[in-house]
Amino acid sequence: MRGRPVEVTATEFRLLHFFATHPGRVFTRDQVLDAVWKETSFVTPRSVDVYVRRLREKIEHDPEDPRYLKTVRGSGYKFEGPR
Repeated sequence: MRGRPVEVTATEFRLLHFFATHPGRVFTRDQVLDAVWKETSFVTPRSVDVYVRRLREKIEHDPEDPRYLKTVRGSGYKFEGPR
């Protein structure tokens, strides 16, 4: 955060990389599952919510009002790069 290194898990890194390489595009939970978790069968769509929350806690100044990892109500999530 703010130019400082942040420790993330391998899954959090894959999730962040996925979103950051597709800025502005909205993805459903299922699309994120397919892209980040691939063939892992024990992960549910709600797991995406948990990982997004954890990642927000690490990269957002205010996780309750995220600047980068946004929720698009009724659709999913999207990443907005710095302006």
